[in-house]
Amino acid sequence: MTKRFTQWQGIGNRVINALRRTARVWIPASAIAGGVIGFRAIGMIQPWELSQIDSFFQVRPSEPVDDRIVIVGIGESELQKYSWPFNDRTLAELLTKIQSSNPRAIGLDIYRDRSVGDGKAELEQAFQTMPNLIGIQKLPDSSSTGVASHLTLERLNRVGFNNVVFDSDRRIRRSLLYWFDENQKRHQSFSMKLALLYLKDKGIQEDGAPNNPRVLRLGQTIFPRFRHNDGVYVNADDGGYQVLANFRGGAGHFRMVMMQDVLDGKVSPKLLRDRIVLIGSVAPSLKDIFPTPFSGSLINPPKEVSGVEIQANFISEILSATLNQRTQLKSWDEPIEYVWIWAWALIGTSICWRLRSPQRNFLAIVLLGGALTGICYSLFLVGWIVPFVPAGIALVTSAVVVIAAIAHSQEELKRSKEFLHRVINSIPDPVFVKDTKHRWVVLNEAYSRLLGKPIEELIERSDYEVFPEHEADIFQQQDDLVFRYENEVEHEEEFTNADGITYHIATKRSLHKDAAGNLFLVGVIRDITKRKTVEEELRRTTAELYQSNAELRLSQDRLNYIANHDALTGLPNRILLYERIKQAMEISSANGHISALLFLDLDGFKQINDTLGHAIGDLLLQAVARRLSGCLRTSDTVARLGGDEFVVLLPTIPDTNTVTQIARKILSRLSQAFAISGQTLSVTTSIGIALFPDHANRLEALIEKADEAMYHAKRSGKNQFIMVDRIPVENRD
Repeated sequence: MTKRFTQWQGIGNRVINALRRTARVWIPASAIAGGVIGFRAIGMIQPWELSQIDSFFQVRPSEPVDDRIVIVGIGESELQKYSWPFNDRTLAELLTKIQSSNPRAIGLDIYRDRSVGDGKAELEQAFQTMPNLIGIQKLPDSSSTGVASHLTLERLNRVGFNNVVFDSDRRIRRSLLYWFDENQKRHQSFSMKLALLYLKDKGIQEDGAPNNPRVLRLGQTIFPRFRHNDGVYVNADDGGYQVLANFRGGAGHFRMVMMQDVLDGKVSPKLLRDRIVLIGSVAPSLKDIFPTPFSGSLINPPKEVSGVEIQANFISEILSATLNQRTQLKSWDEPIEYVWIWAWALIGTSICWRLRSPQRNFLAIVLLGGALTGICYSLFLVGWIVPFVPAGIALVTSAVVVIAAIAHSQEELKRSKEFLHRVINSIPDPVFVKDTKHRWVVLNEAYSRLLGKPIEELIERSDYEVFPEHEADIFQQQDDLVFRYENEVEHEEEFTNADGITYHIATKRSLHKDAAGNLFLVGVIRDITKRKTVEEELRRTTAELYQSNAELRLSQDRLNYIANHDALTGLPNRILLYERIKQAMEISSANGHISALLFLDLDGFKQINDTLGHAIGDLLLQAVARRLSGCLRTSDTVARLGGDEFVVLLPTIPDTNTVTQIARKILSRLSQAFAISGQTLSVTTSIGIALFPDHANRLEALIEKADEAMYHAKRSGKNQFIMVDRIPVENRD
């Protein structure tokens, strides 16, 4: 027993001696790690950590476009053409067009809590007949009272909320899958509903994890629920069921077609078939854009992402994790993170005490920082978010503390100043150090070259002795902000050197205190003159390009109008008429409705044209066109085929009585006298009516039938209408 006790005592003594010998390493390392962990626990480091995670997203290799999702974008040109919000009929037509391509699911990322304009019945029918359509609502939260969904979609339980969770910097880094209201009713998100619709055909539905039924599982994939202290977060809002969002990319990362192209039939049905089709705004003027981890950095300008693309990212993440086992973001438990931070503080203190030389310590910290960056980035690529910023702060701080301790213990103040001077001179950017009286005490060679004066002439002098007064005023104002609030400040300024050359500069000022408590302001200057010049050129070029594009669009619109309209009356010509007939036939076929084609020929026009001249005849034709247009609905089409022949298209009519009523109205209006160039002229018209699909199911046949009925109306006495099925059998071709 005594021998064993002696052995343990010897081991204990050796451990104590080892701790004493290494106290200068582990004591400061532990204190620094504890301080970093403490600052992290109160959220002081969180903004840096969030920014660092964003930088990893931005440099991560680009992921391929998710072919399962297609966005139908509503751009500025659509807003100009249809206004906002566009009416129910336009929305119904868009949904019908998309549904005809047989998509797996349709997500309407547009608020529609009330009817807008014409087409309420068509939109109601579209909502009721599309079981794969999901709409949106905004649930009430602390920032708004919410936006309700369409009553029909709500009644059919085909609505998901599109609320998003913002971090402290107003960026979106988390996805909200479910929300529980005050009555504990569970609401599904818009993205979750669409993903489940897509997964339904594969036999995958919501389930709980084997060890925790309250954790979401889809297939073999578990989606761990976000907690308030996960990863880089500190006391974050973890309400509802959130997951860390592993964005595929920023703006423009998903396949997109424009709404107008869909309405014009320019989008191949293969592109939409068996896919999730999202409909949403991408027009900057609607301001439905949000920042994400891909929304710019210190180098790149902000690139905010439209709301519909964010929803596409959320859906893609659910599908990819479930079907392709794509990596989900996750983090270590807090004790492991604490050990990680402490380990890097220990590495920093150990290496710096061993090397001792400031130059070698600087190189070592740079190399260790690179290793830390590589390790954290590699772990991020496989889905792990580890504390990079706290570990880096612990590493650098430990190095700084050790270097300061070495300098203080050796009382080599002069050597420390020389070292500081060498370090500053090794920086390619101009650097200056001022005291509390705004006098320069240290300058590097780069600053001397920029100003055009030797360092010896500048030491102990102030800005007012060197720069123009207006520039010196600005410099001193910025210096005062740093001294007063002891915060780092970055500001853009003008800098005129000794030769009178003015530069645009960005100066970062920070405050430092030495061991004796003296305050020094350190400023680092970056020359941004070229950047400012380029920015100005880009602004000017952008303005010119915008003007050119606007003129080009106007020219293109004019050419399209000329190609599709009659030059005399301004009515649609044969090309546009045939296109609209085809569209009406497709819609009628899909919905089981009927369409009507009225073929008109003026009675007595040839005599007026021959006796009074073509000029009077042209004016009469223009007047007839105006009257015809006034007889019809906005959804109807009146076109001129040539001469005195007109065609009226009535798409989606409820019954034949509507057609006959319109035909009588046309006969009545056209039989009224026309006042043309001081003369009173009278004409009538003969009308032939053909119905689709009752009388013909092909475009050419439909026109021929209407033409035949019109000629029979003329032969039967003119100024009347005849429907195809009312032509006597003996008079048919």
